[in-house]
Amino acid sequence: MNRQITRVAVIAMVLLAALILGTTYWQAWAAPGLADRQDNSIQRVAEFQIDRGKIIAGDGTTVLADNVKRKVDGKDLFFRRYPQHGLAAHTVGYSTTVRSRAGLEASQNDFLTGSNTNLSTVLDTTFDKLKGTTIQGNDLHLTLQPDAQRVALNALGGKCGAAVAIEPKTGRVLVAVSSPTYDPNLIEGNYEEASKPKFGCPPLLNRATAGLYTPGSTFKVVTASAALDSGRFTPSSTFYDPGYCIEYGDRVNNYDTSSPFGTVTLAQAMQHSINSVFCNIGKALGGLRIVSKMKRFGFYSVPPLETPVNERAISGLYNNKGRLVDPKSESQVDPGRLAFGQGPETGEPRLTPLQMAMVAATIANGGVVPRPYVVERVVGPDGSEVTATKPDTLGRAVGANHAAETARMMEAVVQGGTGTAAQIPGIRVAGKTGTAESGVEGTNTTSFMAFAPADNPRVAVAVILERQSGTGGTTAAPIAKQIMEALIR
Repeated sequence: MNRQITRVAVIAMVLLAALILGTTYWQAWAAPGLADRQDNSIQRVAEFQIDRGKIIAGDGTTVLADNVKRKVDGKDLFFRRYPQHGLAAHTVGYSTTVRSRAGLEASQNDFLTGSNTNLSTVLDTTFDKLKGTTIQGNDLHLTLQPDAQRVALNALGGKCGAAVAIEPKTGRVLVAVSSPTYDPNLIEGNYEEASKPKFGCPPLLNRATAGLYTPGSTFKVVTASAALDSGRFTPSSTFYDPGYCIEYGDRVNNYDTSSPFGTVTLAQAMQHSINSVFCNIGKALGGLRIVSKMKRFGFYSVPPLETPVNERAISGLYNNKGRLVDPKSESQVDPGRLAFGQGPETGEPRLTPLQMAMVAATIANGGVVPRPYVVERVVGPDGSEVTATKPDTLGRAVGANHAAETARMMEAVVQGGTGTAAQIPGIRVAGKTGTAESGVEGTNTTSFMAFAPADNPRVAVAVILERQSGTGGTTAAPIAKQIMEALIR
């Protein structure tokens, strides 16, 4: 009798092992090929029989995505619901039956449907299948802070642009807002309404990670870092500003042409955003040295976020056809214009708000580039931790001493320069304004990057706005101030 029981037990164990191996094969190796098949509607319907995991904000209680259960042809199907509507729509994305997926709903689909290959998840889903019970997906816990998200979204209201805030020491993305936003609840049944332009801008583009903008003078932080690291310049290096510099025989004027500053230091040139000084620094350094420094900050690489790769743009030099240009010789770069954040049609710097926030976070982090992330951890249906993100870095972009010198120059920008609108009573703020010509007369692309407190940075922020009549100091800096206050106070 014992021999028969042992035989049955062995057979049962073999069958269970075969089931686990089979499930792992179809989920881990065969799944990508199956997902690409155009006739895969059966799999699509089957996924809606899974109780998809929730997506939860960084406060641990605000639910950004959950499910509504409905009976369809006698089966329990689970359809996505977004209780916060447009609060974090571009990061969270959507999951629908007719328009596929976007955002984290797409890139983290395996975790959300319980089809990831972590052993604990494989065992849970396998036993659920054996018992005939509904498979439950894993929950995503994000780093986004909902209160600060609301502040950023309200501050950006009526404007096309984006804001990103990062915790410098860890890379946690605390705010990621793209304006205009949209309501992902409408994607399934009213796509036209969800995608309808607002204040002249299409809402579905994630401007925070995929919008490419001319930075203007915020780029001077990169140039200053390259200048200091070269050993040829210090914050006290002196220059003469006649109100312009000569580049390829032409005058390149300061943004404010009313009053030349005369003899100034590099620190003063940063504080008052004097184009001519940075133009001459660029010519002295050469374009390739500046491009090399850009790459150390993360330009020319896809930002390593958890959202889909096609929703993250590469920052760098772009030509007038929208193609990324990676120059190999000095003749391919206009170093004077590049140094203050603009350039010719053959190669103008363009970056995403995420990349701009990474630059600010790098200076705040002593010159080390934090690796940004938005998924804090993945939690199983039983509350156990499936995986957690560990803070990491992308290498050193600036020497520690030179990062500290750059930070002090940025602090002077807010104390008594072009960025005074970002001042927060009782808190030291370091920042840099940017105002770039948009190509449309009377309008600019305006921006502001900052971090605070300057003596112990807890947040680095970047704000970029389209089609503004003012400057970065008057339009973007006040928004950055509100976001920093929301996160610090």
